[in-house]
Parts: sequence; structure tokens; C-alpha cells
Amino acid sequence: MLKNRFRKYLPVVVDIETGGFDPETNAILEIAITIIEEKNNKLEVGDTYRHHITPFEGSIIEKESLEFTKIKLDHPLRNSVSEDHALKDLFKIINKTKNKYECSRAILVGHNAHFDSSFLKAAYERNKIKKTPFHKFSVIDTVSLGVLATGQTVLARICDELDIVYDNDEAHSAAYDSDITAKVFCSIVNRFDN
Repeated sequence: MLKNRFRKYLPVVVDIETGGFDPETNAILEIAITIIEEKNNKLEVGDTYRHHITPFEGSIIEKESLEFTKIKLDHPLRNSVSEDHALKDLFKIINKTKNKYECSRAILVGHNAHFDSSFLKAAYERNKIKKTPFHKFSVIDTVSLGVLATGQTVLARICDELDIVYDNDEAHSAAYDSDITAKVFCSIVNRFDN
């Protein structure tokens, strides 16, 4: 079902926390992916994988972004890695799942997906990454799905309409947001498949 439902694309939820809004100059600070699994012809939220990212050399990190995300770059337990290391590690996980479901490519699922996609594309260029598992330009945006299914565009409000527990205190961590977005995605797709 999974490969047939999305034209041989494996949906992978991505969330990125950044140091601002410009993918060329602002750093990626966290990245998380949540794998979508299939069981009994229904989509299910799989495991979430994340990395704290070391800001690339010369990047700009806006103070307002750190206040919003509550990321502490100098926290002693923040074991950050380079963008290149994080992306290649996550690509291995995606490719393994892609092969499991006989999919030809992955497709990025995100809340405001083009934002996350734009930061990924800038990171690919910076790190000279030529091959990625993701479709080059197509994404699935849970803002659009959310407004279709619930009339809402804000993630917390979509969750409220879908009876998904949303914790404002946990929000804006890449791992939490990726998992919540995956729950929204699965809930909506499963409802429309009935």
C-alpha cells in the first residue's frame, strides 16, 4: 500500500530548527526525521531520528531564533555534528526504509514543508552533496492537508481538531515537531483512505 499510495515515494517527515529565515546565511541548528510505516493498510508513525547541528562557518544565528526555539548552543549535553555528517546519517536511514517498502524516492513531508526543503537544498550545496533520497522539488505540506481536513493551518490547532495531544512546552524542538507532524500526516491520510 505504501509504495502504491504515494506513487512509489516514501513519505518522510522532516523538521528543521534554524538560526533565522534565510537558508543561505542562517544555520541549521537541529534536524529530525520521522519514518512513516505501514501496518494493516494504515500509515503509522515510526521512529524519529535527530541531530543537533554545528552551525556552518560564517553562518548567522539570530538571537530571536534562539529565544523562540530555546536552543542553547553552548549546552554541555548538546552533542552537535556537522551538516554533512547529519544529512548522510539520516539518508542511510531513509534509504533503508525506502528499500524496505520498494519505493524509488523519498518525499519530504513537513509543516510549511518548503521552508525545511529550502534549508536542506542550501545545505546540499554548501556540502557538495549531489545525491539525496528526496524528490528534487515535490513536497507534501501538512499546512495544506490540515486546512483541507480541519479548516486550520496552525499545527497546534490542527492537532486540537484531530484529537492529537500537543504540548506547547515541547514545541519547536525538531524531534518533537517532526513526531507531531507525522501524527497529523498519518491521521489525515488514514481518514481520507476510509
